[in-house]
Amino acid sequence: MNFRQLEVLKTLLATGSTIATAKSMGLSQSGVSRLLQQLEADLSLTLFDRDKGRLIPTPEAVILARDAENILLGINRFAGLAEDLRSGATGPELVRIGLPSSMWENFAPAMLVEYARDYPTVRIETFFETTSTISRLVEQQVIDFGFLRYEDQVGPGIDMEMVATGSSVCVIPEKHPLASLGEITPKDLRGVPLILIGRQRPTRMLLDQTFKRAGVKQNVKIETHTNSSACAYVAHGLGVAILSSFFANLYRNLPVVQRPFIPISKQEFGLAKPSGTSSSLAAKALMEALKRQIIISQKDKP
Repeated sequence: MNFRQLEVLKTLLATGSTIATAKSMGLSQSGVSRLLQQLEADLSLTLFDRDKGRLIPTPEAVILARDAENILLGINRFAGLAEDLRSGATGPELVRIGLPSSMWENFAPAMLVEYARDYPTVRIETFFETTSTISRLVEQQVIDFGFLRYEDQVGPGIDMEMVATGSSVCVIPEKHPLASLGEITPKDLRGVPLILIGRQRPTRMLLDQTFKRAGVKQNVKIETHTNSSACAYVAHGLGVAILSSFFANLYRNLPVVQRPFIPISKQEFGLAKPSGTSSSLAAKALMEALKRQIIISQKDKP
């Protein structure tokens, strides 16, 4: 017995003929007759008496048709619930995501516009933190997933999916003399006011060693802790920043330019989620929205 046979029973009771039932269900008349015969055989009951081409429902058919309708309603509700879960119309009420602080201003709103339209009932909680904090929040399952820079700080309780890369660049005021160069070395930055981020972090320590090897003393004008503030300071002519092109690309709307910083260093960025867990459809959709926004943000501007 299957739900199509139950549909035939319910529709036959409502229409009174195989022709009307076939038209209503998009089947052939022979198809309706075959489903009815299969149902009667499965139940070992006669559901309709045949009288000169007419189908007359038996009392047993009337009783069973009531339950058939309830079963079909339940199946429709079940299918509808599955569709709502796929589309985000229902399901988990909250998805928590961790992002670097520099992604709050432009990146996160752009990522969420389309997602909020497609998943209107899902509440989103955003945590803007450092890489180490995001890593800890993921490992403790405080957040569903996080986007972070891979700095060998990922613990065993985290699964990583690499989704973006960057390279070291100098961010320079667009009218600065250094903007005429094709690339920038530590020696080009001798005496130039610098805006540096991430003091005591691995990437900053590597940068400090690069200047030391080149025999250049850094003229650090401003220490800051977000890529967004570094780019904003550069835009106001306060100095030159050295950071990943990934983050610099998020602020190309400012009056600044980028030049490769030599020697080039590469950065990797990934989606981190707790190991051994399965993400909800709503969380997976937000991950995909983040990946799409990464592609958009890193495209070369015309």
